[in-house]
Amino acid sequence: MTSVATTFSITELEQAGERELGTSDWHLIDQARIDRFADATDDHQWIHVDPEAAAKGPFGKTVAHGYLTLTLVPHMLHEIFTTSGTLLSLNYGTEKVRFTSPVLVDSRIRLHAKLLRTVRRELGLAFYLDVRVEVEGQEKPALVGELVFLAVDGGA
Repeated sequence: MTSVATTFSITELEQAGERELGTSDWHLIDQARIDRFADATDDHQWIHVDPEAAAKGPFGKTVAHGYLTLTLVPHMLHEIFTTSGTLLSLNYGTEKVRFTSPVLVDSRIRLHAKLLRTVRRELGLAFYLDVRVEVEGQEKPALVGELVFLAVDGGA
């Protein structure tokens, strides 16, 4: 199943108030993805990249880096909603993020997002989101937090 993203103009987003935005598609976190992230960040801790050692560890297999899960949020968010009439949208910051449960190799994750508020900034509109990354078949989410993005004014 592929999510159909809702599109908001800057004005619509600014006037939307607090509201549920939706849920992304499922995304597989396989060992190849974990290894690529380890290479990109130089974080080759055994719990992430050594299946043999990880099999003897606390989770019985390798786990994704918490920051890998976090870096997938913008992609999954784009599956939920987009903005129109903007030049671009940027990661603006985090208010709080917690990695509350491991993402085991070969798990599937998806994002739930809720718009909390918007704040007008010099370059555009900052929007604050409550985010939760769910692991398929697991009650406890892998990540919870409040993230901030900036929709830069301009564009078509």
